[in-house]
Amino acid sequence: MFLFLTVVQAIVAAALVGVILMQRSEGGGLGVGGSPSGMMSARGAADLLTRTTTVLAVLFVVLSISLAFLAASEGQPSTIDQTLERDTSIPVAPAAPADAVPLVGDDPLAAAAAQADGATEEAPAAADGAVPLDQ
Repeated sequence: MFLFLTVVQAIVAAALVGVILMQRSEGGGLGVGGSPSGMMSARGAADLLTRTTTVLAVLFVVLSISLAFLAASEGQPSTIDQTLERDTSIPVAPAAPADAVPLVGDDPLAAAAAQADGATEEAPAAADGAVPLDQ
């Protein structure tokens, strides 16, 4: 029911926008076609568009109030949770510390790559005399 009324609300809103945009800004109507005494004369079009705007606006407000009422009545919980229970599960053990990864030379990225490849040989020491971090 709520979804159906929401779709009808959207259609009414689009029609209301269309009817309002068809009206002339100085209060006139569509201003097209027909004989002066016919239904769609300038005055007849203005009356038709004004009445259509009024009907669509009233329908839009009624649908808005109905949707608000339905949303308020469907959204209320039937019971209130009054427990103070907390999640007491055991936390997962943290990952291995970063210092457990051996350094290869002074490049920690090369050490991680070497450990991932299974290689155990160390990279040559830096030529500028830098000391590795693990010493």
